[in-house]
Amino acid sequence: MKSYRVSAFDTAPSLENIAVPSPQKGEVLLEIHACGLNFADLLMTKGTYQDTPEPPFTLGLEVCGTIRELGSEVTGFEVGDRVAVYGGQGGMAEFGVFPAERCVTVPDAMSSAEAAGFMVAYGSSHLALTRRARLQAGETLVVMGAAGGVGLTAVEIGKQLGATVIAVARGADKLEIARQAGADHLIDVSADLAAELKALGGIDVAYDAVGGDMFKAAMKAAKREARLMPIGFASGDVPQIPSNHLLVKNIDVIGFYWGGYLKFNPKALTESMAELFDWYTKGRIKPHVSHTFPLDQAADALDILAKRKSTGKVVVTP
Repeated sequence: MKSYRVSAFDTAPSLENIAVPSPQKGEVLLEIHACGLNFADLLMTKGTYQDTPEPPFTLGLEVCGTIRELGSEVTGFEVGDRVAVYGGQGGMAEFGVFPAERCVTVPDAMSSAEAAGFMVAYGSSHLALTRRARLQAGETLVVMGAAGGVGLTAVEIGKQLGATVIAVARGADKLEIARQAGADHLIDVSADLAAELKALGGIDVAYDAVGGDMFKAAMKAAKREARLMPIGFASGDVPQIPSNHLLVKNIDVIGFYWGGYLKFNPKALTESMAELFDWYTKGRIKPHVSHTFPLDQAADALDILAKRKSTGKVVVTP
């Protein structure tokens, strides 16, 4: 089978032919229809992501596919079921083996491309805003990088939770995507962000996938008892937080890593995903896939992601 693999961290990933794996105890073999790309994939090519495996390995954190073989002691699934799964690696290939306990059945109405990019983006935003940030109806949420794969879902979910949502993104086209997802206010990254946020009355929750100056602006515009969530650092600048500012305003800075829940509280992920799929079937959320690429153009797909030319998700379709 074809597989897009990292052979060494100082070498560009490449498409290779490797043997189709066999499922072991508790695993399923999937024929992979689609693989959702994430910023973490870019970090993994360099070995800088917190959960990067040792080379060689196949890129691709999350997939949708059809079960072709069951390993021993797998219950609740049958050959032919279409499922989505967060595997942490192995998605950018024609086949892959994944833990059955992480698989979720995909609604019939959801396309494979939508399902492949659903778990990390929607799962991250939902769990972050409900469990960690405790976002309440009537509060004001600002989303940095609001047209990206994760940011766009935070806009949608923030609206579903009853918040006033401020979207921050680069350019009119990306801001329009955020508006269509439900954003109440739009701010271009070229603006004086702190001043714009203060003019809108300040913020209760910041969902920041960019870092750098954006996080600093959010701190300046934070209301008393605001909650700030550094989700990622697409700018490459990890902000240093002055603790005296937290003290003066009684601000919380909340750490969050969605994948970590797989290790210490997988039930939280399962319950979150069940609610999200229910929202999807009721038409309350609509995944946005801006680009799809065949497997032999995987490098182009990652390049689109790295240059921030996408809105919503980028998906590879083996």
